[in-house]
Amino acid sequence: METLLTTIDPLLSTLRPHLQPLTNNLPHPLRDFSISLLGESCHKRLILDIAPTPACTSLAISKALGIVIIAASSIVKVPQLLKLVNSRSAAGLSFPAYLLETASFLISLSYGYRNGFPFSTYGESALIALQNIAIAALILHLSGRSAAAGVFVAGVATGFYTLLDKNLVGMALLKQLMGAAGVMSVASKVPQIWTIFSQGGTGQLSAFAVFNYLIGSLSRIYTTLQEVDDKLVLYTFLAAFSLNAVLAAQMVYYWNAPATAPHAKELGPKAKRLAHAEMDNGSPIAMSSSAAPRPKSPTTRRRA
Repeated sequence: METLLTTIDPLLSTLRPHLQPLTNNLPHPLRDFSISLLGESCHKRLILDIAPTPACTSLAISKALGIVIIAASSIVKVPQLLKLVNSRSAAGLSFPAYLLETASFLISLSYGYRNGFPFSTYGESALIALQNIAIAALILHLSGRSAAAGVFVAGVATGFYTLLDKNLVGMALLKQLMGAAGVMSVASKVPQIWTIFSQGGTGQLSAFAVFNYLIGSLSRIYTTLQEVDDKLVLYTFLAAFSLNAVLAAQMVYYWNAPATAPHAKELGPKAKRLAHAEMDNGSPIAMSSSAAPRPKSPTTRRRA
């Protein structure tokens, strides 16, 4: 970082006289927002003086990444929701995976909020958790378990309220739960990875969500190192990144792969019919199934 700043210093020296009249007269809302993000010292170095230091530059990058992650999190699961609604099928999606992931996010959200961490380091947990709840409820509904979907939503709301109440869940217990959240975050990926492998395709799983998760978890490792001195949080993101990488690799591998791998041969006639039926929906598993020619059905003779 220091080498980079030394390299661009001549350019900054040239631009500084032209930029400072603007940066020193920012509208009050922008100035206050900058100070709240960077602090007085780094706001002065980066915005007013335009003389960046390695520490302030790293902090600014971390804050920017955090804002981008939170913004992206507001829509990261929308394509997945649309695929479920439009296809009316939950093929390729694992309810246990969403259940575990939602629990992990709610614990992380409660832990970050109650510890007073910067919102930019955990804010996506709230947005993704809400979208996960909707997806999990849809999976249950589309599987013919609408009553279970209602029970699930009520249970999640009750659990989150409990986590936020310090009289019901003390900080010592919440810290233990945060450790368990790391395990749940890892475990939440395993059912989805197994579902994809066993079905020989990604079904209705959204590629947009998978690759955004991969990028987001990698970025969270950086922001955590910069802003949060908590090994539990860091290890959670490290584990999440590792298995998100596996899911991303599966998405790439199965995108055009025919569903005739050894583990996919065991699919029964009903599953095969479902795969062909999903062709109209444009799902990866359906498209891969269409790559192989269908056997012609034997003709039947009418009796005279």
